[in-house]
Amino acid sequence: MNSEKVASHVVNWLQSYAQKSGVKGFVVGVSGGIDSAVTSTLCAKTGFPTICVEMPIHQDANQVSRALEHIEQLKGRYPNVSSVRTDLTAPFETFQKAVPASESTELKALVLANTRARMRMTSLYYIAGMHSSLVVGTGNKVEDFGVGFYTKYGDGGVDVSPIADLLKSEVFALAAVLGVPDSIQKAAPTDGLFGDSRTDEDQLGASYDELEWAMKMENAGKHNTVFSDREKEVYEIYIRLNTANQHKMQPIPVCIIPAHLK
Repeated sequence: MNSEKVASHVVNWLQSYAQKSGVKGFVVGVSGGIDSAVTSTLCAKTGFPTICVEMPIHQDANQVSRALEHIEQLKGRYPNVSSVRTDLTAPFETFQKAVPASESTELKALVLANTRARMRMTSLYYIAGMHSSLVVGTGNKVEDFGVGFYTKYGDGGVDVSPIADLLKSEVFALAAVLGVPDSIQKAAPTDGLFGDSRTDEDQLGASYDELEWAMKMENAGKHNTVFSDREKEVYEIYIRLNTANQHKMQPIPVCIIPAHLK
């Protein structure tokens, strides 16, 4: 991949879309991870006002420090970049107290993780609305169209998705040419939704490199290929997640009423 040309293509695409939409700029949630760092940098390079939003909810200290490091260096490089900090810890705690209790600790943790993502989406759209701007998605191709590793109406609720056609390895390649801080490039990917240091690989059961391989095998129709034990395990993980999360990737089902009933 020609990273420089890909970056320029995405920047031009964002510029064109913003101009056609008549908006003033972009709003990006910055988590301290590679995807949001690359996305916010691409937005900054458009020249349009770009607001980087940090939204901690009982956040791991390392994630917070990486997010702040990235935001500060981005503001230093691009005069069109500004930042907002919206601490959602108190609203999140209030929400937890308001909803019914659950006996399932594991299920509750997952549901509350998704709630964090949806609270952040609401905050991003508030800020975007106040600044007549677009909420920019930070999902990559493996997450968005491979395993569906995002929250429906959470981090999946966006206006544009500039890196959704790039694999995770390609996002890392862009980070190298865009000047993303080394601390972010070297950090293990994590969604930061559980308030601890668990990684995406911990949750998914496979690394992004492995999932990229499985995605390529599936797209190439190599379903009956003889895999090694680990390859078979990874492929099964990919197929399981892809199947289970189709409801996120496909348009919302609409009940069509036959003409003769109207």
